[in-house]
Amino acid sequence: MKQFSTEFSQHLATGATTLCSCWLIERTDGEVLGFTDHDRTLVFDGIEYSPAGGLEGTEVAAKLGPQVDTSEVQGILHSSAISEQDIELGRYRSATVKSYRVNWADVAMRELLRVDTIGEIVREDGLYRAELRSPQQAMNVPRGRYYQSLCDVRVGDAKCGIDVGHALYSATASVSHVASRFCIEVTGLGGFASDWFTHGRLEWTSGARAKLHDDIQTHSLTDSGVSLCFIEPVGDWVKAEDTFIVRVGCDRRFSTCRDKFSNGVNFQGFPHIPGNDFVLSYPRSQDDFSGSALVS
Repeated sequence: MKQFSTEFSQHLATGATTLCSCWLIERTDGEVLGFTDHDRTLVFDGIEYSPAGGLEGTEVAAKLGPQVDTSEVQGILHSSAISEQDIELGRYRSATVKSYRVNWADVAMRELLRVDTIGEIVREDGLYRAELRSPQQAMNVPRGRYYQSLCDVRVGDAKCGIDVGHALYSATASVSHVASRFCIEVTGLGGFASDWFTHGRLEWTSGARAKLHDDIQTHSLTDSGVSLCFIEPVGDWVKAEDTFIVRVGCDRRFSTCRDKFSNGVNFQGFPHIPGNDFVLSYPRSQDDFSGSALVS
């Protein structure tokens, strides 16, 4: 059972409380929004909690053990609060939600009840309904490392050691043409070889997707210029002259780490571990039996 402060407990014991709920949403792009089910704006910790979004919460049943507690909040889709476009763009994916119980007559008297993350968001009839998942959700995510031939970190991570902000590994460019939902043609990358940014990452610096990141599937040189294609669709949200920063990609193979980055010493995989093709193979008379490494 959660223990409240003495002052808050005494207020509850009066039987005539002046309490409301407040929610603080912290998006992964750094944007912070506050909402309340009270009828006027409340301010504490430098954040305004606005009633404009019409936010309401549901009850949550606390469970023992590692089970994930879930609840919901719902509100009105509103351009100045939580817009339909921001939801479609994924700006609230995995956002942190802090739920407070607040004395609206004295906001210094408040308690933090829960810290959740946003899961699935459903939109219908001008409303949205967001699932809130408790911290136990993190226990359902696989942790640790695998013995595998591929590197298990992203290029530029601390274990990798490559500075992806270096001019050799990153560039600022802009959209010249939207070719499809998944592909764009760009300007500013003409000095890089084809595939240099394949498996890389792009950060939008302007336009509807500003501050969002997308994973690059392919980087190619075409007759019309330079083309970038993505794993997720972006064409519905970007337009010509939108700008971005693109960072080098890596397919996580040892040969790429060694030849492209001269970084084999920091490779975080096991390049000589036998794969399924090796396990299913059998010796043949023309094979090399010199005792040398079978995997380069």
